Amino acid sequence: MTEDDKKMEMSRQVGVARPDKNGMIQRGLMIRHLVMPGNVGGTKNVMEWIGDNLPKDTYVNIMSQYQPDYKATDLPEISRGITREEYMLVIESAQQVGLVNLELQGMPY
Repeated sequence: MTEDDKKMEMSRQVGVARPDKNGMIQRGLMIRHLVMPGNVGGTKNVMEWIGDNLPKDTYVNIMSQYQPDYKATDLPEISRGITREEYMLVIESAQQVGLVNLELQGMPY
């Protein structure tokens, strides 16, 4: 079984994450994706994969809080936080592939 097959099987087994009446999610697939500067994490490809392989209402948390720490400050490609524009591009990518259950975090400045 490939890694893609495992991800799709996980979605099939537990379904889409849905909050209960108290706003808590007790069961279901939740995807958390940390946006990295300069798209080093391949975010557009990640959103395309989710949109092509999982239900369009899959819960996707798009995280904006990346901050370089320790030796990351020595690596130019990840030595800074993300920009507002980078975060907006991720949201647009997710929407373009039809994802509708997005949790967005505070936008970077």
